[in-house]
Amino acid sequence: MNEMDERRRALWNALTMVIDPELGLDIVTLGLVYDAEVIGELARVTYTLTTPGCPMERIIGEGIREAAMLVDGVREVETRLVWDPIWHAGMING
Repeated sequence: MNEMDERRRALWNALTMVIDPELGLDIVTLGLVYDAEVIGELARVTYTLTTPGCPMERIIGEGIREAAMLVDGVREVETRLVWDPIWHAGMING
């Protein structure tokens, strides 16, 4: 496994520490993270929420930024909140 793959895996692992307070599961298990990559010093995370207007938007967004900053070499975090595809309970892993 090369360094880029290791850093991407580290980012995905870090994101499992972000818990949706309403559902009590991490955002990776919930299927809310659509993509996560590390490019140089930048971590880029594309994610969604369970519903538009979700009251946890700020908390989850901050959690993503905090978790990504724990990955070695990450100095900047870019988050993209998207609504396509629309999240549904069938996206929960496990």
